[in-house]
Amino acid sequence: MNPYRHILLATDFSELALNAAYRATDLAEHYKARLTIFHVIEHFPEDLPNDFIPPEDKDPKTYLSQQAREKLKTLAVEIGRPDAEIAVKFSSRSAKAEILQFARYGGVDMLVLGTHGQPGVGDFVGSTACGVVQHAPCDVLAVRGGA
Repeated sequence: MNPYRHILLATDFSELALNAAYRATDLAEHYKARLTIFHVIEHFPEDLPNDFIPPEDKDPKTYLSQQAREKLKTLAVEIGRPDAEIAVKFSSRSAKAEILQFARYGGVDMLVLGTHGQPGVGDFVGSTACGVVQHAPCDVLAVRGGA
C-alpha cells in the first residue's frame, strides 16, 4: 500500500468539521503528506452565519471568499498546520460536487470530512458526506462527531 501524499480536508467550519480537521492533521503528519483545507461557498447558501453576511457596500462573492479564507487560515493555525494549503471555491453547484471535482483533479489520495454521526439508518452521514463517500475517486475518512 502506498502512503498518502495529498490529503484533502473538506470543511464547513462546524464542530464536526473540527473533529475531522484534527484527524486529517494526524494523518498528514503520519504520512508526511501535503494537506489542503477546502471550503465550498454554495452560490445560494441558505444558512449563513451572521459573520458571513456581507455588508451592503461589499461585493458578496468577494466578501464571502475573503471571510472563508480567513477562517481557513485560522483553522490551519488551530490544528497546528499553518503550512496547510487553503482553497475556497465559490460555486453554483453543490458542495459535494465541488469536493469530488477537487479530489478528482487535485491529485488527492485521501479525503477527510466530518459526518453527523447520528445513530439511525440514513442518518449516519449527512447528504454531502454520503455523496462524497459514494462517489469519491480516492479513499475517504468520514469522521463521526462526538467523543
